[in-house]
Amino acid sequence: MAAAEPQIGEYIEHHLTFLTNKPQNTLVNFTVINYDTVFFSVLLAVLFAGSFYLVARRASASTTSVPRGFQSFVEMLVDWVDSQVKDVYHGTNQLIAPLALTIFCWVYLFNFMDLVPVDLLPDIGGALGLAHLKVVPSTDLNGVFGLSLTVFILMIFYSIKMKGPLGFLAELTLHPFRVKNIFAQIPLSIVNLLLESVTLIARPVSLALRLFGNIFAGEMIFVLLALLTLAHGYAGLETFSGWGLLLLQAVLTFAWGVFHLLIITIQAFIFMVLTIVYLAMAHEHH
Repeated sequence: MAAAEPQIGEYIEHHLTFLTNKPQNTLVNFTVINYDTVFFSVLLAVLFAGSFYLVARRASASTTSVPRGFQSFVEMLVDWVDSQVKDVYHGTNQLIAPLALTIFCWVYLFNFMDLVPVDLLPDIGGALGLAHLKVVPSTDLNGVFGLSLTVFILMIFYSIKMKGPLGFLAELTLHPFRVKNIFAQIPLSIVNLLLESVTLIARPVSLALRLFGNIFAGEMIFVLLALLTLAHGYAGLETFSGWGLLLLQAVLTFAWGVFHLLIITIQAFIFMVLTIVYLAMAHEHH
């Protein structure tokens, strides 16, 4: 057991370490680049955009043609996202529906990488000379905050565009406390600004941390399940207990994988819906 403990610690640390250009010793360091996050994010973006583009090119407006296979799935997904947008946003902005579709599909693919066996791609990367390889972009705070801050920037942009700079400032300083006396309103405006600023900043933070926390926890459970047979290795299969652990590992991994499939879908859905809600609020006048 004493010999197994360092091995287990090294195994967990290996799966939590990014392939990066330099160790990150501070909380915020914009010179750090996690190459694995960038690679898999771009790869999944190309996979999503390329497959949808091919379906769009082959789609026909003819009433006699019946969509089948992947084209039928894409059309159902587009209609479903469009209905979600119409239920929340009642304006005419042509960006929100494509943005919602992109966010849902991209985040779902991010999360789906968590269902790939934990050692498969890292072992392939090790064979290619890569010291570390994390394959789930949504377990990287840089990746999830990149998404949430993009949504946050769009929120600010449309708030100023639809309400004007003064209207947006009034929304931050005149709500929820407002009086007719201008001298009494000045200290209340400071309080309003503090309250509304916390609410505003909490949106991208909660959007990112909710996704990160759920997917990171799921990844850790897969790693812990892999540890059931790590200490025994192939030699453990020569004993009855070794085969029992292997069977237990397979059953638990399958059960958690089925449950985690629901989690990754819900997290992608929540990220998409909150994006729609935030952008709808940015278009509304109080």
